[in-house]
Amino acid sequence: MERCNVKYPGEDQRSRLTIVLRDKDGNEKKNVYRRLWKDFHGNDGIADKMMLFTEFPPDAQGAGFMRWGYTAASGRTADQWVYLPVLKKIRRVSIRDPGDSFLGSDLTYADIGDRSLDADKHQLTRTMPNGNEQIYAVESIPLNKGNNLYSKTISWFTKGQDWDGCMKRQIDYYDKKGEPIKQQIIKWQRVGKAWVWDEVTVRNVQTGHSSVFQVTDVKVNVGLSDDEFTERALTTGQ
Repeated sequence: MERCNVKYPGEDQRSRLTIVLRDKDGNEKKNVYRRLWKDFHGNDGIADKMMLFTEFPPDAQGAGFMRWGYTAASGRTADQWVYLPVLKKIRRVSIRDPGDSFLGSDLTYADIGDRSLDADKHQLTRTMPNGNEQIYAVESIPLNKGNNLYSKTISWFTKGQDWDGCMKRQIDYYDKKGEPIKQQIIKWQRVGKAWVWDEVTVRNVQTGHSSVFQVTDVKVNVGLSDDEFTERALTTGQ
């Protein structure tokens, strides 16, 4: 889990994020964002900061979203702001429930937040050969069941000849009753020494709704300044 669960994402990133939402009937909704992200390494309790500027659909162009994520040790929920160009106003958005949907997708705020490995009990449950690789399945059960969305998750990892290429490829989520609720499939891309999402599909097996995240035009370690993650930057789109 220490070597494979979290990979080096770079110090910062510029990219384009496309999110496609599909309901059980196949109806689609697409949003495209210009994305800025920076790792703050836990300084002042801040894990990372992210900005999203809407490029599509056209009627939402210029809208902005900023998120400051905090470390699990800080005990703080993320701070979020949205900028609506029609109103020319910034609104602070509180996270009332960690189980709320992130940008309307099948990932929750809890899913994308910082979670300590020590918050769960991990057990290797399966090992399978796959050509020149090994596949590992790790079951993670929360130690504090009362404050968690899931009764457990199962993470699937692939490992080649060395640990550098060991990656998390799939996560199976189980609801509080122990029933499968959703599955996340992850494809990665290597940019320099960093590992970045390429395409991620999350499907809720109970509702049939799915979300596809596509990350393109990735640039890593471009030297983003702290000033690019402020309310002023949110209004100017810089």
